[in-house]
Amino acid sequence: MSLSFLRLSVLSLVTILFCCLLPSVHTPAQGLRAAVVKTDITPESSQWLVGYGPRKSTGIHDRIYHRVLVLDDGSTTFCLISSDICLVSPAEYDRVAARVQQELGIEPQNLWWTVTHTHSAPEVGPPGLPEVFMSERYEHEWDREYTGLVEDRLVSSIETALASLVPAKLGIGWGHSNANINRRAIGPDGRASLGLNPDGPVDRRIGLIRVDHRDSDQPLALVANYAIHGTVLGQPHTEISGDAPGIISAYVEEKIGAPMLFINGAAGNIAPIYSTYPNPRAGHLSQFQVLLGDKILEAYQQVLGTSSDITLSSGGLTVLTPRKEGLGWPEDLHAYAAQAPDGRPLIRLPIRFLRVGGQLAIWNAPLELFCEISNEIRDKSPFDYTYYFGYANGWLGYLPTAAAYAQGGYETDVVSAFTPRAGEDLIQAVLSYLHGPMRSARIHSPDNP
Repeated sequence: MSLSFLRLSVLSLVTILFCCLLPSVHTPAQGLRAAVVKTDITPESSQWLVGYGPRKSTGIHDRIYHRVLVLDDGSTTFCLISSDICLVSPAEYDRVAARVQQELGIEPQNLWWTVTHTHSAPEVGPPGLPEVFMSERYEHEWDREYTGLVEDRLVSSIETALASLVPAKLGIGWGHSNANINRRAIGPDGRASLGLNPDGPVDRRIGLIRVDHRDSDQPLALVANYAIHGTVLGQPHTEISGDAPGIISAYVEEKIGAPMLFINGAAGNIAPIYSTYPNPRAGHLSQFQVLLGDKILEAYQQVLGTSSDITLSSGGLTVLTPRKEGLGWPEDLHAYAAQAPDGRPLIRLPIRFLRVGGQLAIWNAPLELFCEISNEIRDKSPFDYTYYFGYANGWLGYLPTAAAYAQGGYETDVVSAFTPRAGEDLIQAVLSYLHGPMRSARIHSPDNP
């Protein structure tokens, strides 16, 4: 190993680029406005499904959607998207973000496209890293027509939301649900395999953002952030479905009369308590309406102190961390690759942040993250509420803990582009930003005048 690479290791292999992505700081001009749009993206033709082995859809169990929430404080326009899709490549996000910026004027820093990670939804766009990890799944061409439909309806939904902004107020809160479980089963040899591990790390908090019409308590939208794989339905099931996140969203929406954006969390090592069943009945799919849907509703009713006097402050950083030895890299992801001084390959990992008022900080990453990492960041954050939005703005694979690499398994050996150092690199970078630029941005809010 070269001296330059050793020095890079000592410096924790992290470069934090603050200069271009510092939080925007301003005073709201008109109070919070918001709009939400729900748009059907269910395909009319058979599509290749993402998740498990290569398979095509044979029908529709439940319809899938884009749900788009736009928040505007008078100076910053922020757009959050939740799509009933398994994954998109960062290259697909970049293409859509560039189009939204050109046509609608929203900067990529303020456009967060998250996916629920259902394994019963179609492919969208080029495969990206999954083609490197599992080339046998992608011997077919990706569907340009369906991808175009998804992109067009997303841009149209954002445009409709921008034209529909109304005075709003916002509140935040926590909930709790036991609908998930650690999925890294540890054998007597200390090795991990996909299964259920009731003693393993987990994150059962629900992070809520409640958005109401300003002059009433009528709900406008709800955001529910919870870590759970969209894998109640297994490989034998080939009907289109939003899986548990989609079923839960529809259930909550019926109860409150407004769209709910399900935002997945750090679900890299977290499964639903019923996982990979051949059909909805065997997998108790409807029971998740009670296990998680009712818990979201309970927490929603307890969110108090909604306010229109809310300021939004966004920012970001890039983490440079080593890439796994011998791993190939897609040409269309060249913007996410770099080199160490000695020529060794690095990954450029983009992280984005949103501060909502004085109490809530949200960060996202294009990752399937292990929950211990986001749990530690939340515990050490200077903010009362810290949410992690996973599967955001693309997918650069699994990012496990160093301990998980020692145990091996699917998440570390097959679908991770990172080295065991990456988790610590990410924790240090995110906490530095939360305690530094995010915290020091003096923005006006009811609890931070």
